[in-house]
Amino acid sequence: QVQLVESGGGLVQAGGSLRLSCAASGWAFSTYYNIGWFRQAPGKEREFVAAIGWSYDSIYYADLVKGRFEISRDNDKEMVYLQMNSLKPEDTAVYYCAAHRGSRPKLVGADYDYWGQGTQVTVSS
Repeated sequence: QVQLVESGGGLVQAGGSLRLSCAASGWAFSTYYNIGWFRQAPGKEREFVAAIGWSYDSIYYADLVKGRFEISRDNDKEMVYLQMNSLKPEDTAVYYCAAHRGSRPKLVGADYDYWGQGTQVTVSS
């Protein structure tokens, strides 16, 4: 079982930066759980953003954010971060962190077992 709480969302101008945090707790977080970031705008499907494996060996980014966002984790602090740079209005969404067990992180939301409550990111033009 994993509990996830996102924070760090807010309003930012296009081109600006935000750092999202995901506080994680529960069984063997530092060893067994892969963590992903997803986002969802009202009326749209949830989409994959980035994911990082429990071994630190696997990191994946959606093409839409590649080169702009960076995912990282600090298992000692039980934290996962999403550094978001060069933000665009189309990045506006509720951002969720999620967790699942496996050999490497998945890219599909249905494969994740635990989800946070989400944090709103709004990027103005």
